Amino acid sequence: MKKNKREHCRCGYNRTVNYEHLLERLILLDACAVSDALDSLNIPGAVDGLVRRSTRERVAGRVRTLKISAGCAARDSGVHLGVRSIQEAGDLDVIVVEQNAGISAACWGGILAHAAKLKRIRGIVVDGPARDIDEFGEVGIPVFSRSVTTRSARGRVHEKAINVAIEIGHVTVNPGDLVIGDGTGVVFIPASKAEAVITTAEVIVAAERVMIDAIHEGKPPAEVMDRDYESMLEKRG
Repeated sequence: MKKNKREHCRCGYNRTVNYEHLLERLILLDACAVSDALDSLNIPGAVDGLVRRSTRERVAGRVRTLKISAGCAARDSGVHLGVRSIQEAGDLDVIVVEQNAGISAACWGGILAHAAKLKRIRGIVVDGPARDIDEFGEVGIPVFSRSVTTRSARGRVHEKAINVAIEIGHVTVNPGDLVIGDGTGVVFIPASKAEAVITTAEVIVAAERVMIDAIHEGKPPAEVMDRDYESMLEKRG
């Protein structure tokens, strides 16, 4: 029997979420509009300090998580960190990495970028250091990170877990959540709230397009960005 696309998978994705449909809508938005939508619904999700290191592409995808810890693993699996995430990921996914060990050691680099690109993974988000930045651009995969370093992960950090809840900035991110990233930053959307957040962001984008048209038609900015604009962003939750 053919499997329904909404069925639960082993990495804990929400079986009720139609990811393909939501991502088709999400990619047409931008990180700021989604952040505003989260604000209006009183949902945390915007993370400061994650910088796009390669390409000029907007990325929107389903989250696949990877948790990194300090030091060497108690039992060496013989597999480099990130490899299992790449093996399990698909063309809807963005791999999101937590590396908050306080150690300057990259948890994503050039070889992993090549492998991810070949798997058609949409992008990588690293809350921590990355390296081989020039190579990311050559590969053509969007990579966001909090910092950069030349230092290898070897002997410094190790893969602790995949497909678990992680902390990115002040936001708890779960496998199956949605993420959008662009030149301004990265924003996460809880899977259970995705429909409401995306719908709200679409309303915000449509309203802002009307305002931009009015500006170009010569209407004074003070009239365009009046109380109606401020109320559009008021919290609803």
